[in-house]
Amino acid sequence: MRILFRLLGHLPLSWLHALGAALGWLVWLCSPTYRRHMDENMQLALGEEEARRVRPVAIGEAGKTGLELTRVWLRPLAETAARVVEVSGWDLVEAATRRGRGILYLTPHLGCFEITAQYLSTQAPITCLYRPPKREWLQKLIEDGRARAQLHLAAADLSGVRSLLKALKRGEAVGMLPDQVPKSGDGRWLDFFGKPAYTMTLAARLAGSGATVVMVWAERLPGGAGYHFHLQAPTQAIEGTIEERAQQINREIEQLIRQCPGQYLWGYNRYKGRRRSQALPLPECEQAP
Repeated sequence: MRILFRLLGHLPLSWLHALGAALGWLVWLCSPTYRRHMDENMQLALGEEEARRVRPVAIGEAGKTGLELTRVWLRPLAETAARVVEVSGWDLVEAATRRGRGILYLTPHLGCFEITAQYLSTQAPITCLYRPPKREWLQKLIEDGRARAQLHLAAADLSGVRSLLKALKRGEAVGMLPDQVPKSGDGRWLDFFGKPAYTMTLAARLAGSGATVVMVWAERLPGGAGYHFHLQAPTQAIEGTIEERAQQINREIEQLIRQCPGQYLWGYNRYKGRRRSQALPLPECEQAP
């Protein structure tokens, strides 16, 4: 698999997206479970009519998500960053940098979410939370592909959380996928498109640290032309209790998804079954660094 991954990384992005779209349809046709998750999630969020319209696009875009990783992870950073051909909202980053209290980048499973930290690391240091996969060969591939000169990885455990807090105290940036289902005990059941979803609280906790929250996603452009990098301020201030902040972050994710529903990873099982658990203690991050 590693050899195949590296060989695919030499193909043009337009070829990878074409192959990925075909792969997306193959997976959709062959997996009833995947089809069910995708259809249920889309209908819940968009309604039956809109889901029917978006579904063909979303199926192909999901396949592109997998194959484009071969270029994002395995090509030189300068080449990867050059695929970002348009940037909107960079003034938010400049203002947050002048403020000097750190930046919390929140990137949902929308568009090419893997390129966001790569591109941001070409501008300034960033520490990103990640969950190590169960397969050793894949973990090595991810670590090699994501680790860049100014891109530091923090595992999703207490040690990793401390790394994020230290980065914010230095006035640096941190990043995470706020719609990733957390481990048992690390989240709260909150609404996501009108249905309870097990939601991480870490993003909400870090939002209370005084860091500037920036929503970011990379729109996949047609024909392998590259990516449009979107940076947006939350529509409302992320404030209140941890639960209120986490709920507001869910609403901000919904707003981003509505901008480009065809590029959201609808097959991701965001609504996993309810688990009996208590929240685990995390390092304090309520006070401004």
